[in-house]
Amino acid sequence: MILMSQMKFATAIDCIDGRTQLPVIAYLKAKCKVDCVDMVTEAGPVKILANCEDHVLLDSIKRRVEISIRKHRSKCIAVVGHFDCAGNPVSKETQIDQILMSIKIVRSWNFKANVLGLWLTRTGQLSKQKKNRERARCQQRIWSAYTSSRF
Repeated sequence: MILMSQMKFATAIDCIDGRTQLPVIAYLKAKCKVDCVDMVTEAGPVKILANCEDHVLLDSIKRRVEISIRKHRSKCIAVVGHFDCAGNPVSKETQIDQILMSIKIVRSWNFKANVLGLWLTRTGQLSKQKKNRERARCQQRIWSAYTSSRF
């Protein structure tokens, strides 16, 4: 039996939608080789992170992730989007763009953790999201707007 103080953690910035949480936890436990996953939940978190408009919510998410990093020594942070999101009712393509932008935002917080983006399909499968060149150019424009408004 593992002592609580010896457990390894990951962190998920995920939707409040209960359909997403168990698959995300199972995926992160397997892929990141952790015992527990701290859940930071909001309705449509990739929209909140990517849009950078609600600074109170952004700071709240960051603060909760920081607790996971500092107190549980989490070494992996996942940003999750999913099909049929009530808090972010946009296309899969838009959400994937938001996931990729969210990864950049979370990385800018400079936590010592690996940051990855996940998409949960209608069938409960998770896929890791990576950039392509066209998305990278679009995100650079959004990133420039974010950094000029925050700093």
